[in-house]
Amino acid sequence: MSRRTLNVALLAAFLASLALNWAVRPQPWRPNREFIPEMVRTPRFNAYSTNPNFPNGMTLQAPVGGTIPRGFLPVHYAPTPEDALRAGDTLESPLRPDDAQAIGRGSVVFSNFCAPCHGATGKGDGLVAQRGFPAPPSLYADNARKIKDGQIFHILTYGQKNMPSYASQLSREDRWRVIAFVRSLQKQASSVPAGGQP
Repeated sequence: MSRRTLNVALLAAFLASLALNWAVRPQPWRPNREFIPEMVRTPRFNAYSTNPNFPNGMTLQAPVGGTIPRGFLPVHYAPTPEDALRAGDTLESPLRPDDAQAIGRGSVVFSNFCAPCHGATGKGDGLVAQRGFPAPPSLYADNARKIKDGQIFHILTYGQKNMPSYASQLSREDRWRVIAFVRSLQKQASSVPAGGQP
């Protein structure tokens, strides 16, 4: 076969492929062919509806025993005053005291969750306290300065007296950040006499 014949044959094959591509081109008004349509349109079940695919007939399944949800590591302390003291002795903040980024985030968390009761500066004069709810102690008082970071973490996690738990609203990291912010407030007011107001 000569080179010219080969070129003509290749050109004819190329033109034939172009014609076939045009003939089978996608048409927007026609749906594509489906292969295994059950995978395309799988029946859905609402979370609380019955489901024949599981032995207990429920769609929403309980977590497997011993599993931990992502981002919710357990805290191995009980919500008791004794365990609050134990947390103070055994838990240490993972943050550096001068971590400006953590303190900045702690300031935002404090403003959103703590200031309504503790006040914008931590004096215990928040709007909730001004409306008649028992005022929390000042964060500048002697006992607040002496309490350990781990015990504050326990209080944020489980609550104490009139203060509720914030474990469901604040991540572990944000609890440590707000503690760093409170420590920065106390450090700024370190020249104030113990038990006084800044």
